[in-house]
Amino acid sequence: MESRYDDRGRTVGVGNDVMSRSVAIAKVDDIAVGNGKAFEVGEKRIAVFNVEESFYAIDDACPHAGASLAEGYLKDGNVGCPWHYAEFDLTTGDHHHAPATCGVSVYPVVVEGNQIKVTIA
Repeated sequence: MESRYDDRGRTVGVGNDVMSRSVAIAKVDDIAVGNGKAFEVGEKRIAVFNVEESFYAIDDACPHAGASLAEGYLKDGNVGCPWHYAEFDLTTGDHHHAPATCGVSVYPVVVEGNQIKVTIA
């Protein structure tokens, strides 16, 4: 699988050669309904969103200019960039319109008790 790059020329995916691991990233009470919050997980910064008590995790940085998507607005299962309003689907990471020209990575989320766990590669 070939690498893909974001709008700033940074590598955003390089294949399946890295083992996945589940990481407890937050507690359910840490993220209010209708909000997102960013977390450092190793070398990644991941945004976790609480949409009607369902949790979604994506890359935090907008691929267009690097804004924190955790600070964006939630609308119809998408998060909008707070700087230039590109929108990203929380389930697929696909972008919906300019100025972004690519999507973001998504991460599987499991809630165990009060712990939000994210699977990262």
